[in-house]
Amino acid sequence: MTQLKITDTTLRDAHQSLAATRMRTEDMLSLAAEMEKAGFWSVEAWGGATFDTCIRYLNDDPWQRLRDLREIFVKTPIQMLLRGQNLVGYKHYPDDVVDKFIGAAAKNGVGVFRVFDALNDIRNMQRSMQAVIDNGCHLQGTISYTTSPVHSIAGFVDMAEELYNLGCNSICIKDMAGLIMPEAARELISGIKERVDIPVCLHTHSTSGIAPMSYQAAIDAGVDILDTAMSPFAGGTSQPATESIVASLAGTARDTGISLETLRTIKNEAVKIRGKYDCLIDGISMRIDSDVLVYQLPGGMISNLVSQLKEQNALDKLDEVLVELPNVRADLGYPPLVTPTSQIVGTQAVLNVLMGGRYKTVTNEVRDYLRGLYGKSPKALDPAFIESIVGPIERIECRPADTLEPVYDKMKADAESQGLVKKEEDVLTYILYPAIAPAFLKGEKKAEPLPEPKAAPAPVSDYEIPRSMEVEVDGEIFAVRILSVEGESVVSADAEANLRPRGDVPGGVKSSIQGMVLDIKVQAGQKVSAGDTLLVLEAMKMENPVVSPVDGTVTEIFVENGAVVQSGDVLVVVK
Repeated sequence: MTQLKITDTTLRDAHQSLAATRMRTEDMLSLAAEMEKAGFWSVEAWGGATFDTCIRYLNDDPWQRLRDLREIFVKTPIQMLLRGQNLVGYKHYPDDVVDKFIGAAAKNGVGVFRVFDALNDIRNMQRSMQAVIDNGCHLQGTISYTTSPVHSIAGFVDMAEELYNLGCNSICIKDMAGLIMPEAARELISGIKERVDIPVCLHTHSTSGIAPMSYQAAIDAGVDILDTAMSPFAGGTSQPATESIVASLAGTARDTGISLETLRTIKNEAVKIRGKYDCLIDGISMRIDSDVLVYQLPGGMISNLVSQLKEQNALDKLDEVLVELPNVRADLGYPPLVTPTSQIVGTQAVLNVLMGGRYKTVTNEVRDYLRGLYGKSPKALDPAFIESIVGPIERIECRPADTLEPVYDKMKADAESQGLVKKEEDVLTYILYPAIAPAFLKGEKKAEPLPEPKAAPAPVSDYEIPRSMEVEVDGEIFAVRILSVEGESVVSADAEANLRPRGDVPGGVKSSIQGMVLDIKVQAGQKVSAGDTLLVLEAMKMENPVVSPVDGTVTEIFVENGAVVQSGDVLVVVK
C-alpha cells in the first residue's frame, strides 16, 4: 500500500462545524503560513458556507480571501467544497452562472474542486464537473454517504464508477454526519477500488465517536486520502485530529511523511486562534452524541440548529426536534442530510414541533423539493403527501437547471447600473446573494464583533426591545445588536422607530419564529383571504410564509423588508 495523504479541513469545514464558519481571513493567514510547510495533499479552505459568511457577517471579500491564501499556499493545493448546481448557495443557478463561477474560482486559486449533490443526483453535478475539467483543475467527484432503507454499499459503488466515467480525478466519500461504520468503510472503499483506478478519499465527522475506528478500517482497505483537522478545531462535530492520524501511522507502510514537529508548530498557532473563537463553540457541538446515528444531521447543521433553537427560546424542544427529524426525512424520500437538504429537513422538523402541528407551516423550499426542483429523491414520494402540501401540481422530471434561463449578462448589467462592480467577481457575488451583496459591495457593511454574553430583553411599556440576537438567514448565522440606553435614560428615536407591538392586538398576525422579513406580499387596504401569504420570513436558512388566518382587509403593516423580528412580534393587522 502507498503513503496515506491528508486533506486538512481546519480552514473550512472544521470551523464551520464547530464555530458556525466564523474564522476571519486575518486569522487564517498566519495559520496557512505554517500549514504550507506540512506537506498536506490539499487544504480545504474555501466553498461551503465560507462565501456567504464572508459577505454577510465578516465584511470580508471571499475572492480576496482566496487570493491571499493562494499567495501563501504555493506547494499545497487549495480545495473548495462545491454544491454542484447550487455552487455555494441554496438553490440551483443557471448553467451560465455555474461556468462563470468555476472559471473565476480556478483563476483566483482553487486547485481541487470537491463536487457533490445533496440528493446524489448526478444530473445536478455534471455541468460543474465539466467546467472543472475545462479549467484544468482536479475534479473530485463526491458521494453523499448516508444510511436508509433505500441506500446501499452497492449503490454507492455504482455511483463511484459513474463519476469515474465522467472524468473525475478522485472520488470522495462524504460522510457529513459521521454515520459510516468501520465495516461499511472497509466494504465501500474496497468495492470502489475494485472498480476504479483513481484515488479514494474518506471524509467524516467525529460526532458519533466512531470516526477514528472507521478511519483505521479505511486505511486497512487502502483509502488514499483522509480528511482531518488540526486538534484545536477537531473532534465533536468536526473531523478527527490531523496529529492523531499522522502519529498513528508513523513508521508503518502507510506513513504520511508529515513531520509531527511541523504539526506541533501548526497546532500552537491554531491554539491561539481557537481561544479567540471559544465564545462561539457550544458544548453540544463538542460532545460525543450517538443519537446522530438516528437523526443523521451533519456537523455544521447541529451547531446551527442549537443556535436556532436558542434564539427561538426553544432549546428545550431540541429532543423533540431530533425525534421529528427522521420522520420528516422519511416523508421526503430519505434524502442524504447535507446542504441544502439538511436545512430543508431540519427547518421543517423545527416548524413541525414549534407550530403545534406537522406541516401546519411549510417552507417554500419544502414545496419546491416536492415539485422536483431540487432533483430526484432517493425514494419515490407519496403522491397524496405531495398533493397535501402543494396541491395537484405535476412534478418536473427533467434536470432542474433545464428550467432556468441564463441570467449572467442581465444581472451583470443590473449590478453595474447600481455601481456595484469594481471587479468581474463582484458580478458573481451579486448573483449568488442579491439580497445582501449590494450593501457589502457598496462598502456599507461592518464586520460584526464576536458575541458577548447576552443580557435578557428588557420590557419597555407594551413593547420589548431585544438587546442582542442571532439570526440565521440563507445559510449562516449573524449577530444583531440593538443598541439602546440602559437604566433611566430614554430610548432613542431610532430605537423607538423599530418597535413593533407585542401581546394581543385585535386582528394582529404574529411571528411564530425569529427571522428577517424577506418579502412583504400585501399593502395596507388590500383584501386577503384566509391562507393568503402576507409576507415571507427568512429564518433557519429557509423561507417561511406567514399567512392570513382569516378573510379580511390589511389595515396595518408594522415591518419592512430586511427588518429582524422576534417570536411574538405583531407583523400585520388583518380585520
